Amino acid sequence: MTGRPAGGRWSVWATAQQSSAAQRRGRYTPGSMAHPAKMLPAIAAHAVDAYTRPGDRVLDPMCGTGTTLVEAAHAGRHALGVEYEARWAQVARANLALAGRQGALGSGRVLVGDARHLAEVIPPELHGLFALVVTSPPYGASVHGRVTSTRDSGEAGVHKFDWTYGTDKANLAHQPLARLLDGFTAILAGCAAVLRPGGRVVVTTRPWRRGGELVDLPGMVAARGPDAGLEFEERCVALLAGIRDSRLVARPSFFALHNARKARDAGQPQALITHEDVLVFRRPQKPGSSRESQGVQRVLSRAAPR
Repeated sequence: MTGRPAGGRWSVWATAQQSSAAQRRGRYTPGSMAHPAKMLPAIAAHAVDAYTRPGDRVLDPMCGTGTTLVEAAHAGRHALGVEYEARWAQVARANLALAGRQGALGSGRVLVGDARHLAEVIPPELHGLFALVVTSPPYGASVHGRVTSTRDSGEAGVHKFDWTYGTDKANLAHQPLARLLDGFTAILAGCAAVLRPGGRVVVTTRPWRRGGELVDLPGMVAARGPDAGLEFEERCVALLAGIRDSRLVARPSFFALHNARKARDAGQPQALITHEDVLVFRRPQKPGSSRESQGVQRVLSRAAPR
């Protein structure tokens, strides 16, 4: 399925024909599973295939355990990741090393730093060389984490684990929605500064529910792209469900399924989310107007303090 639909229509990416665990098995180190918000490898792989060519440079400014980097390296691209938490940067490096041992033709590197100051974190000699950015902002903790069954006094139960980020309150993952959006806009502006002309930014995100109300994070992020000096190009759907005989086979997380069932039991019809929104932005081929540039500078100046 194409990543470049004609006529402004949405395209659908069949990215969950296999479960997340099956996609990662043997390709990622066991420690990767502990990250609270992992991108599906097939989503990163599809974006890399659709928007780059072998030898291109790919960036993930919030790389986590390195999913984008690993898939880019296996596809013969050269990847750079920036990660705020040193713990996950080490996991990402281990995953890149594993990719190298498995014969990946591309390369990868991970820097520890705050992506809200991306143009300062990334070496100046790499500015203007990236063909693609693939990343995802942190979002609702209700869709994060893993579970295991437990038994206490003979009664079955469920224990939730690996669902939170580190304790550093400066981490973007701990910010309220308004500051999350401001911080992510600063990240997008940094991406615009290091992309080559015509390069693309692919952002995967999804809505979540807070107090029963749907938080339209994809729509909010789409609206912030132009503030960061990027042109909005398209909005796609990356399935979190397999396709079997023209039917969707949902692969929801335990929490998504549990929350939907609770809402329905309470008389509140709630649909199960079976996709992620994929927002595609493009850096203009020609430099923007001075007014546009001033807007980007304002975004960068509002970035969180180092």
